[in-house]
Amino acid sequence: MVVPVEAKWEEGGGKTVKEISQAKEVNAQGGLLLMKIHPGVGSQLELTNLISSEASRARVVGLRRSKEGHVSGVAVELLIPSETFWGLNFQLKKTSAELVRLEQDMKSGSVDPRILMEFRDAVDYVRKTAWAVQEWQERQLLKHDTQTVLPLLTSERIRRSTQLCNAITTDLSSHEVTRETSGIDEFFRAVKGVYERLADLFRERQA
Repeated sequence: MVVPVEAKWEEGGGKTVKEISQAKEVNAQGGLLLMKIHPGVGSQLELTNLISSEASRARVVGLRRSKEGHVSGVAVELLIPSETFWGLNFQLKKTSAELVRLEQDMKSGSVDPRILMEFRDAVDYVRKTAWAVQEWQERQLLKHDTQTVLPLLTSERIRRSTQLCNAITTDLSSHEVTRETSGIDEFFRAVKGVYERLADLFRERQA
């Protein structure tokens, strides 16, 4: 994940330096800034997230160097740890990681395999949707076409709907879904509506 950040600091003599950088390897305590100009260790920076406009102060705690000795990144520590400064994408990524860890914990327990499978599918859907949100924001910032993200979301909805319909077909065969199942009437009408529109779509393609 890359977060565009404006960094501002004062050099010796009181000269103010401002630079647009990219933050990587971020967490609530800090991150790694990719910069052309490298403030010294101990320097205090004013950081502004260019997507959310949220500001925070940070301190340079180290310089990462390549094998050749060139500075490849500036490690910064937020003076006040923040779960929100790096933006929505960071929070989504963190939440997705927590859901994956929760899934691993559930595997070691006595959870019914069907419930575990349902949870895994839901986590997968959340992760893919979170990725789409991140992609949308990055394309918007770079002034790229954001509309290309929408077909990805549509494809994911179709994949998930197909998955759910197959699961419900299995439940119908095993009589776990019956005429008395809550919401079955609404589901029938929804499936019927989708079927009718899909039938029209395929007739148009064959014409």
